[in-house]
Amino acid sequence: MKVYAFDFDGTLTTSDTLLAFIGHVCGRGGLVWALLRHAHLLVAMKLGLYSNERAKEHVFAHCFKGMSEADFERHCVDFAASHRHLLRPEAMKTLRQALDEGAQVVVVSASIDRWVEPFFADLTTRPLVLCTRIEVSEGRLTGRFEGHNCYGAEKVRRLEEALPPRKEYSLVAFGDSQGDRELLNYADEAHYKPFRT
Repeated sequence: MKVYAFDFDGTLTTSDTLLAFIGHVCGRGGLVWALLRHAHLLVAMKLGLYSNERAKEHVFAHCFKGMSEADFERHCVDFAASHRHLLRPEAMKTLRQALDEGAQVVVVSASIDRWVEPFFADLTTRPLVLCTRIEVSEGRLTGRFEGHNCYGAEKVRRLEEALPPRKEYSLVAFGDSQGDRELLNYADEAHYKPFRT
């Protein structure tokens, strides 16, 4: 069995989709305010003094806490439809070829699954999407994540949870950042910063 695991932001896409999604929903002013409001946490995160997960959750909650799940889903579908230009053509070609070969294809990303999945809606066979999940209560977003941010070692844990025992498949992985280090080390064949001309 062959498995292809792709990071999303920066690997399948040309840029980070969290910031693009916030801008799409909240406007440029909303994005700037969210970043300024949490600048101290983002700086602490970059210095290794605050967790990536907690900083991201704070920004996410600032923008989306209390939004209805239906509205959030609509924004996710609209975002994917209007931002397909972010997808790298070579990356999508490789992903489609892997699907056509009958391999198990997984997109494993720290981005939110609700807006990652619609990017693949036009494919006959779709990849398995293992991403950060959001918590919903009584039809509204709580602003918290359900489980951990799918970053670093969590990417490997998600693969282990979703796939057969590791000895039963060969893993080809694609990533572009520190958050993909554990995934790339876990693979039989690793590609760092691929699909760039």
